[in-house]
This record gives sequence, C-alpha cells and structure tokens, in this order.
Amino acid sequence: MHKLGRGHRDKVQQFMTITGASEKVALQALKASDWHLEGAFDVFYSHPQFKSFTDTRHLEELYNRYKDPYMDMILADGITVLCNDIQVDPQDIVMLVVSWHMKAATMCEFSKQEFIGGLQAVGIDSLEKFRERIPFMRSELKDEQKFREIYNFAFGWAKEKGQKSLALDTAIGMWQLLFAEKQWPLVEHWCQFLQARHNKAISRDTWSQLLEFARTVDPSLSNYDPQGAWPYLIDEFVEYLLENHLIQADQMTDWNQKR
Repeated sequence: MHKLGRGHRDKVQQFMTITGASEKVALQALKASDWHLEGAFDVFYSHPQFKSFTDTRHLEELYNRYKDPYMDMILADGITVLCNDIQVDPQDIVMLVVSWHMKAATMCEFSKQEFIGGLQAVGIDSLEKFRERIPFMRSELKDEQKFREIYNFAFGWAKEKGQKSLALDTAIGMWQLLFAEKQWPLVEHWCQFLQARHNKAISRDTWSQLLEFARTVDPSLSNYDPQGAWPYLIDEFVEYLLENHLIQADQMTDWNQKR
C-alpha cells in the first residue's frame, strides 16, 4: 500500500474498515470501480468472490440469540434486541434496507432462512461486522435504482398478511419515512390529501406510480401532463393542490393552460 497516493490509501483503509475485507480484496474492488468508493462497495457486495467468508456456526448463534422462544422465527421482541445490539433505532429506515437484503416477507419478522441467507449475502457473521455494514446499507438509499427496489419491496413487506392493499396509516408512515430520504416536497400534502379525501387502503399500482410521479413531476406541477396515464388518485391529488392553493398562482395558470 506504500506505493499508493494518500487519497488512494485513505480509500483502501476506509473500505477495509467498513467491509472487514483484506487489503488485497480492497485494492481489487477499488481498482475494478476506478477508485470510486461507492462503486467498490457495489462490486464487493454483488460478487461472491469478493465477500468475506461467513462462518455458518456464528450465524446460527446470532439467529438463536434473537429467535422467539416459542416459534422458529425472529419476531418483534428479537428485532428490538438486535437493534439495540447494532445500535440502531428500530424505526430507523436502515432496518428497511436490512429487511430488503434479507428478502423478508413481513415487517417485524425474519425466518431463519431470511436472516441467515441475508447476512451471508452481505458478508456478515458477527455483530461487529453488522455494525460496520450499517453505513454502507444507509448509503444504498442514495442509489436511484436501489432506492426504487427498496421502495417497491416496502409495499409487500409492510402490508398485512393475506391483504392485497396496504393499510392507509401504514402507507402514510412508510411514505414519510421513505420520502424523508428522497426529500419530496409534496409528501406532507399527499398524506393530508389521503386522510381528507381517500381514507382507504392503497393499491400496489398507486404505490408504485407515486414514486414515478415524485421522481418525474416537478413539485410546482409545471411539467405535469393532465392527459398522462396517472392513477385517478394522483389526478385527484393534483386537483386538491389546485383547489387549496398549495401551488403558486402563476404555476396554476401554466398548468390550467395545458388542460
């Protein structure tokens, strides 16, 4: 490592600290990503040959530490203990990212296969490694494609078992959590609109289309197409914004001219 410049040395050290990888693996991943740290993390976690060897026995011990005494699953109480061990608030959005990695079917539950398989996939076999991976998992929310995957995963994860739609209160809580990361300025207006006008469960189509709306339509609605194929609920939301003067008058005029 002595032949590297200081900037590259710092990246190697940072990569080793976060991933627990050897210097050799750190160099391979960073070179493969042209010395972009975030890209190197992606290379490391998406290619099995780069990952640290995980000790199955240690994973079994971790699972047994958190599993419910009466069911072969980790339930809410066990997840609370896990969160305490890795120094993360149970309400922190990073726990959604953890659940996404584990491909968890239901909120506040991990099957043995989900827990062990998910940790193996990201090279975790100890609480120390778990804590070290948290900054990387948090950074994944800043990746546009990964955020979309996590957002779409959240719908099935958060809904009640056997239900096709997501309860409104749960959907609102999830949107506030997710859009705090993406900083969509209209999220509070959207939630207030739903409580005032909709008051029903949210369909998967509405859930997925809202992300597209938030991603592509300017908060001023200057590029909103009223002839677009948005779900009726999103069209009603636009009407609500207009009726309640929640966008500026000149922006409303521009929008009305398109109608």
